[in-house]
Amino acid sequence: MEKTLLIIKPDAYENRHVGEIISILEKKGLIIKDIKIETFTKERAEGFYDVHRGKHFFEKLIEFMTSGTIVEIVLEHENCVEYVREINGNTNPENAAEGTIRKLYASSMTCNAVHASDSVENAKKEIAYIFNGKNM
Repeated sequence: MEKTLLIIKPDAYENRHVGEIISILEKKGLIIKDIKIETFTKERAEGFYDVHRGKHFFEKLIEFMTSGTIVEIVLEHENCVEYVREINGNTNPENAAEGTIRKLYASSMTCNAVHASDSVENAKKEIAYIFNGKNM
């Protein structure tokens, strides 16, 4: 079974969509292996999103991800990385398919409700970063 990381971002947390998002994930057959709630410091957010450092949206992303509470979830399922990305929908909520998390709860490219790992390799790195290597 494959694992991935999903983060419920500050906008979805603030708008009280955490339970609805978790319900969607569970109804789709995903297994929650670990979960935690935190607020990123600037340093922690920059470390997590280091792959995007230098890109035009990096500072805005860091500002957003440190603006409030987030929920970090390790999910397990066959083909988990790809499956969760399908459930989340397109990064741009305007282009997301009906019924996806981003179509339902995102308001913009930045405030797009959830983050999910984009590859198995990155899932392992992100899970290790968030959960200090305990879910490898």
